[in-house]
Amino acid sequence: MDISTTKAPPPTEPADARPPADDRRKSNSATRPGDRVFLGLSRGSGIVLLTIMGAIAAFLTYRTVLALSDNSGNFFTTFEWDTAATPPKFGIPVLVFGTVVSSIIALVIAVPIAVAIALFISHYAPRKLSGPIAYVIDLLAAVPSIVYGLWGALVVAPHLVGLYSWLDDYLGWTGIFEYSGGAPRSLMTVGILLAIMILPIITNVSREVFLQSPKMHEEAALALGATRWEVIRMSVLPFGRSGVISASMLGLGRALGETIAVATVLSPSFLINASLLDPGGGTFAQNIASKFNEADEFGRDALIASGLVLFVITLLVNGAARLIIARRKEYSGANA
Repeated sequence: MDISTTKAPPPTEPADARPPADDRRKSNSATRPGDRVFLGLSRGSGIVLLTIMGAIAAFLTYRTVLALSDNSGNFFTTFEWDTAATPPKFGIPVLVFGTVVSSIIALVIAVPIAVAIALFISHYAPRKLSGPIAYVIDLLAAVPSIVYGLWGALVVAPHLVGLYSWLDDYLGWTGIFEYSGGAPRSLMTVGILLAIMILPIITNVSREVFLQSPKMHEEAALALGATRWEVIRMSVLPFGRSGVISASMLGLGRALGETIAVATVLSPSFLINASLLDPGGGTFAQNIASKFNEADEFGRDALIASGLVLFVITLLVNGAARLIIARRKEYSGANA
């Protein structure tokens, strides 16, 4: 063979000189018109959302400053709400207490029940039964708030007298469950109604997360002799914790801002009772809805100031949920 006619192989580019595969894919995708349009729309949507949030915060802050400038009481410690007085005097401690306590009661009641229903639909019920149950729960999420409010006032509240009397007999010594009789239009009633309202949201989100749990992990646990509950405890629940937290925060957001149903059920008064079963307290949303039409311009500024507090509380709750999920990355099951 003639050595002079042999062609030398083409020079290869050093491996270090070539960009990584991920960078090459990004550069190729960035040149596609569709990807550029989608990137622009995504960025624009994010900017618009932040702009709207900033505009809402600026409006609430401006009206709050106007209201607080003429307030003769302390906004954070005054247990009164009289914007028509001379000088006006109003504060939010009662509203903070009522909003937080009723929302916590709703979460304590709704989350365990919702998780149990989601697990039953996703891992216990046969397909012929799980489908109709999921459909009914979806319908419950579409019921208007006023319907829940009327049902709570006319049906639920009258039937809670027996439960409240039983709690007073056995737990009344704690002071928290002391019941003095009368119409059960209290924060506990509001919490029970809110729990029923947020139950579909938490159930649907939790169910979808549980259905996404790795099937290989479940099958491996079954192969090792684990029972169905052990499979759920070791595989499904750890994978779905972030989803349950997110679902709970969604439900908490609705509970914090619920208006019509709470206004229909609760008998508000600007007093903080140690007992959850006696009338008293109020919530931000209920107070705004019940007093906005009758308030003058200054009174509306005061109500908007309370709305700013609710806005901040909602942001803090969602931020705390994000921090919890970020610190517990193993909840997401990304390493599964």
